Amino acid sequence: MKAQLLLRIQLESVGTERYDMVLTNPPFGKKSSITIVNGDGKAIRESITYERQDFWATTSNKQLNFVQHIKSLLKINGRAAVVVPDNVLFEGGAGETVRRKLLSDYDVHTLLRLPTGVFYAQGVKANVIFFDRKPASEKAWTEKLWIYDLRTNKHFTLKTNPLTESDLDDFVKCYNPKNRHDRTETERFKSFTYAELIQRDKVSLDIFWLKDESLEDMENLPDPDVLAAEIADNLEAALQQFRGIVEELETE
Repeated sequence: MKAQLLLRIQLESVGTERYDMVLTNPPFGKKSSITIVNGDGKAIRESITYERQDFWATTSNKQLNFVQHIKSLLKINGRAAVVVPDNVLFEGGAGETVRRKLLSDYDVHTLLRLPTGVFYAQGVKANVIFFDRKPASEKAWTEKLWIYDLRTNKHFTLKTNPLTESDLDDFVKCYNPKNRHDRTETERFKSFTYAELIQRDKVSLDIFWLKDESLEDMENLPDPDVLAAEIADNLEAALQQFRGIVEELETE
C-alpha cells in the first residue's frame, strides 16, 4: 500500500522543477489499481487513472503514465532515457496516442531493445527509449528513430551468463555519443523515418528485422539452461498478461 501511495504522489502532479536530464527505470507493471474495502466489508480493486492537463492520454497503464510524467519533467532541450516494457511500444488506445504525440512533440531518436534474462522479474521484455524535449513546432521533431536490437539471437541469464558492460560496447559505438546525428546502419542498428513510423499499425515501435537463428536451425539451439530460462521467461510473461486481464475484470 505504501508503494502504491508513493506512486500516486509521483504521478498526480508534475510540480515546478524541470530537469536537463532524466534517467530512470520506473517500476514495471502494466496496470495501476488500489484495493478498497466497501461498506459490506468486501475488498474491491479500483483502477487508478491520472487526469492531468499536461498528459496526452488518461489511462490506468502505469508505464504510459510514467512516460507522460517524465516528458513533463524535462526542460526545453532536456534529455531522457527511460526503461519501458514492450507493451509501451505497441499497446493501442492510449498507447497509440502517447506514441504519436511523443514522436511529434519530442525528438525520439534511439530505442535499445534489451534481451530477456537481465532483470530479476522473469519474463520481462524491456527497452530503453531515448528522447529529447523540444520547443513547440508545427513540424514533427522526430526525423529518424534508430533502433538497436540487443535481443535477437542474444542469450543472457542472471547467474550463468549475465549481461556485462562490454556487451553494450557495440551499442555505445553505434549510438555515437560525440555526435549522434552522424550514425551508420549496421546489422543490429537500423533507422526508421518519421513517415515510416507514423504509418505503422497503431504507430507501433515494436520493430525487429533480424531472423531468430534458433527458430530456423534446430541444430543451433541454445544450451539447455539458456533454453529452459527462456521458456520460464515466456511462461512468466504469459502469466503476467493473464494477471492483467484478471485485474481488468475485477475492476469492471
